[in-house]
Amino acid sequence: MGLWADYQNKVETGELRTDEAQAQVARRLDALASVLADYDPQPGGFFGRLIGAKNGRAPKGVYIQGEVGRGKTMLMDLFHAVADIAPKRRVHFHGFMQDIHRRLHAARRHARDPLKDVARAVAGEARLLCLDEMQIADIADAMIVGRLFEILLAEGSVVVTTSNQKPADLYPDGLNRQLFLPFVQLIEEKLDVVTLDSPMDYRLGRVKGHETFIHPLGCDADRKLQDLWQKLTDTEQGETRNLDVLGRTLPVPQAAHGAARFSFADLCEAPLGPPDYLAIARNFGTVFIERIPILTPPYRNPSKRFILLIDTLYDAHVRLVASAAGPPEELHPRGHHVKEFARTVSRLQEMQSASWWGAKIAET
Repeated sequence: MGLWADYQNKVETGELRTDEAQAQVARRLDALASVLADYDPQPGGFFGRLIGAKNGRAPKGVYIQGEVGRGKTMLMDLFHAVADIAPKRRVHFHGFMQDIHRRLHAARRHARDPLKDVARAVAGEARLLCLDEMQIADIADAMIVGRLFEILLAEGSVVVTTSNQKPADLYPDGLNRQLFLPFVQLIEEKLDVVTLDSPMDYRLGRVKGHETFIHPLGCDADRKLQDLWQKLTDTEQGETRNLDVLGRTLPVPQAAHGAARFSFADLCEAPLGPPDYLAIARNFGTVFIERIPILTPPYRNPSKRFILLIDTLYDAHVRLVASAAGPPEELHPRGHHVKEFARTVSRLQEMQSASWWGAKIAET
């Protein structure tokens, strides 16, 4: 059964909803799967690649762009399962780049051109490379992806990737971004950029009717927050990630499928400021904050940071899931910033509303 037939069967049985935007991407991936069945790059040099592929060259890969929850990962996984080519590899983009950095560290001990050697090795291990959730937030990644992918594609690897961002919007406001722009041009030239423009956010349907500001703190709150994390990210635990903020590294303890997860201490007891909160808002559509305490006078500085954080997330229309010692109106009973916190209370209440989370959601 091909990808298109598999997709249609899932719609007919009710496993998936009818969605023309998804169907268009499914047909494009089905066409690529058909071409790959006759593709053999022979990754041993240019001449071998030229005679190995029946169509004379590597087929174009696909860059699937769209907002969170539209079904990009689901379609790529269907494609990876049916693609008749070996070897093939499916990996989260962040995990892929961690692997590249590990290999580079080892290769620098003996190789004259470590990146070239690593890229060729990866190409030999994956004639088809499926990368989920491409996102460039780390300067270390930004400075090597251009040449890395240039070599992978030249070696005959076919790349299919998903991203919440258009290629031109990757690594926004990053340090030395001009050095990153050739990678954008490479992606736009060598991959078909298709937009999954579905009106439905299917993941949000899983949180309909669920409390998103959970209190009081305790085992029950931890369980509810973890349940929402799994519903929104399809994973039990996200991967650590680093954001580049004005040349500094901002660690994200857990990140998955457009969502980031922090503790209150991570965000408000550490010496962070507006640039850090802006970076989080630009890179993630949903933010989880765990274990917000009652903000008594000893929390004077963390209280101010919390106000700035919520203002930033609110202005960027980021969705918030949080666990706290009490409801918003009870979090800051006295002390400094009480008047400022009245606005924070109002915003926290609005950020729990169905209108904030979005009307165009579907049960899945």
